[in-house]
Amino acid sequence: MYSRELITFITVADKGSFLKAAEELYYTTPATIMNRINKLEQTVGVKLFERTNQGVILTAAGHSLYEDSKKIIELADTAMAHAKEIAKSEQAIIRVGTSILRPCRTLVDLWSKIDDGTLPYRIQIVPIDDEPNSLDTALLKQIDCFVSPCDATDWKEKFNILLLEHIPCRIAVPRKHRLAKRKSLCWADLDGENFMILKQGLSPILDEMRDEILSKHPKVKIVDAPSRYDTLIFNACEQNNYLMETLDIWKDVHPSLITLPMEWDYGMPYGVVYAKNHAPSLQSFIEKIKEIIR
Repeated sequence: MYSRELITFITVADKGSFLKAAEELYYTTPATIMNRINKLEQTVGVKLFERTNQGVILTAAGHSLYEDSKKIIELADTAMAHAKEIAKSEQAIIRVGTSILRPCRTLVDLWSKIDDGTLPYRIQIVPIDDEPNSLDTALLKQIDCFVSPCDATDWKEKFNILLLEHIPCRIAVPRKHRLAKRKSLCWADLDGENFMILKQGLSPILDEMRDEILSKHPKVKIVDAPSRYDTLIFNACEQNNYLMETLDIWKDVHPSLITLPMEWDYGMPYGVVYAKNHAPSLQSFIEKIKEIIR
């Protein structure tokens, strides 16, 4: 916005010395500073400093240039700040929902890789409710997207989903349960236990798990979760000493539940859920995420 010579000139005038100006501007010797001042004097066509054994003193012409230069720099800084404020006000806001069961950490980490300071949008984190109906309503009215396990049958019909990864299904075990001290579990460990999963028809993957239990592990007692998981279901699991299908991202949801690996091959798709009718800025944001995950 303004030349290095001008900055150097003002620094020399303020410090009264080429050596002190070099130290202020992080140069090892004052030679670079002296060369810049000489170049500036040649460009302007007048002498700006009187050189003395004690340092340098502004000439009358130098003093005039000094005062005007400070005004120029102040105006330039104000102009840049003003331009940045206008650009900021023009940025679209991407409203990212976050909750206990659907934390936005993954998306924020991706955003840190995407944002170079020039993108025409910015992130706003919006708290949301994990209650199923509230979650769907929020996506249509209050937020633009959230990150979540995304195997829900109705979501695939109502919303767009950008898959980020597959995460393994786990088992949540109450701390007072006999299996709580195990390092991992297998199907034989679940014999005779009450095992909570989503009711049939909500998740194709968990429907497949249910079918395996019914056909191959009849001693496991299935307990239907009434809807998509929320904190009330985690509370019910702990209070009734149930085992429960869960994910690593939920290991800290309830302090009295322990998340253990299970010897099975079930995994859950995990990604960004967003409305089918969305703003161009959100589509641009999604495309940026696609570039990163590719």
